[in-house]
Amino acid sequence: MKFSVYLILARKNNRYISYVGYTNNLKKRLGLHNSSRGAKFTKGSKWLLIYKKTFDSKSKALKEEYKLKKDYLLRKKIKNKYINKL
Repeated sequence: MKFSVYLILARKNNRYISYVGYTNNLKKRLGLHNSSRGAKFTKGSKWLLIYKKTFDSKSKALKEEYKLKKDYLLRKKIKNKYINKL
């Protein structure tokens, strides 16, 4: 089974906010976030997928998710790369 680590982005109060997570069904998970049935933090916003990375095991995906959640500079770099394309 494949697992994906993802970074989603939404605009809230004139600024961009991001959320990092992992899943084995990215399309379904993004749908849950956008229908306010995902994580509590993501309720009420329209989310866009801006980064994903796929792994062969859940443990590798969880390690990457943890790393991305804690590495604010990397998250900011990914966000800015996407925002500058707009």
